[in-house]
Amino acid sequence: MKITNTIKGTALVAVLALSFTACKKDKKEAPVEELKTEAVYGSAAGAETLCLAEASWFPHSQTPAPEEGKGSPFDVKSTTNCIFHQWSYQKFLWVTKPEGDVPLFLDQKQITQVNDAMIPVAQQTGANVVLTDTIQAGFRHGVLKTNPAYNSEVNKAFTVHYSIHVSDIMLKAANDFKAALVSGKLEADNLATFPVGSLELKVSWVDVKAIAKDKVANYYTTTAAKLNKDGKTYTNTTVAFLGMHVVGVVENHPEFIWATFEHNDMAPNYDWVANSASSKTDKLLFAKGTTTGLDGITFIKDDKPVLPSKAYDLFQYGVPRDSTGVLKNTSQTEPANFNHIKEINKSVAKQLKDVWKNYFYNGSIWIDTDSLTPKQQAQKIVDLGGAIGSATPGSSARGSLNCANVTMETFTQTFQDDISKIKVSNLANCFSCHNPVSYAGNTSPIYLSHIFDKFIETNQGKTDKEVELMKDTQQRKMETFLRSMN
Repeated sequence: MKITNTIKGTALVAVLALSFTACKKDKKEAPVEELKTEAVYGSAAGAETLCLAEASWFPHSQTPAPEEGKGSPFDVKSTTNCIFHQWSYQKFLWVTKPEGDVPLFLDQKQITQVNDAMIPVAQQTGANVVLTDTIQAGFRHGVLKTNPAYNSEVNKAFTVHYSIHVSDIMLKAANDFKAALVSGKLEADNLATFPVGSLELKVSWVDVKAIAKDKVANYYTTTAAKLNKDGKTYTNTTVAFLGMHVVGVVENHPEFIWATFEHNDMAPNYDWVANSASSKTDKLLFAKGTTTGLDGITFIKDDKPVLPSKAYDLFQYGVPRDSTGVLKNTSQTEPANFNHIKEINKSVAKQLKDVWKNYFYNGSIWIDTDSLTPKQQAQKIVDLGGAIGSATPGSSARGSLNCANVTMETFTQTFQDDISKIKVSNLANCFSCHNPVSYAGNTSPIYLSHIFDKFIETNQGKTDKEVELMKDTQQRKMETFLRSMN
């Protein structure tokens, strides 16, 4: 699909690109194979009609990995919106399908748990995942706690923890890139990209005691080794799976597809017509009642939320609406995108029979790379720089343009200080922080991954605190810029 840039969209891209990128040297372009002209994802994807799950995905125990390389639905000149949603949901089903006693993503032989510097995590006896991290994205260092009333018998707020998992393909590529950077074979400013099959997962968990006994069966649970306050020892604890980011490279999309999934009983969606979020019952992250404005999703730096137990999804499926309920005019054609997310959720729900039926797809984001060669795709990512997530009409971002997970980006769903200030020009999404500009100011598609960026910086001798300060500085600049776009 070709889209003509508007003056406003072009201006936003130009300003952000100047703010976050540097000049690059020209590189030779490799020959590229001819692409097919149509996207085909089984029987469901050719036309922009209903976006459905395929019968081959079920039963869940037999979900195959989605096709994503040469010959896949992405190996075409012109893609459809639906295939990104189908890949996202099939990938989620594949990584959560049972592999012995655990889901595939917890099988260390297939997917490796790493820390936020991409170093493999030593697994602990009797546990299937190790939990040490509680800090959310953003320089305010938000920490999410549950609604005590969700389990009135315990009546305690529990802290949400996070784990990160990567495919062997991504881990090998990261080590290869590191070696090339160290040797000088790869410049710090480059057009390298992670290969197809690179996969990064981020998962949110909470102590199962945060959940009422009659609701525990609705959550996937497992044993986690939680780091104790001494920072050295662990305690094995039963935890519940809350949400997951599924981030992967497919053919012609080195920017990764950024998809996210949530449990269906955690938080309401903000009602933009009523200007409030409300629930008649207690949810895991939202106490029954009503709230208006941003207090429930605003964190006081290094302290607490302005309003505890009132977290909500700012936009359903990450698709922005105005105060009349109408979908905003953005770089993504609507309502087709919103409808496709709704359709595939309904389609999967009808066919999924295990505990994972209680989770839903909350959208994904990617950029338009149709008809571009691999060299051009990489160059486009670098040229967009900090503007890669711009949602203004004519921009390159596609999908859910305010994509977020209520358990991971609770307090960075917007960078505005008042809900009335949220505009298309200042929407927040995965690309607001994950862009091709490294913490050190270099540019490359491979810096879209924060764990890779930290992997490189720590390898160069930076301490954890030093890297976090670099990261905070970058994110503060982005917030300042987006707040100025009113």
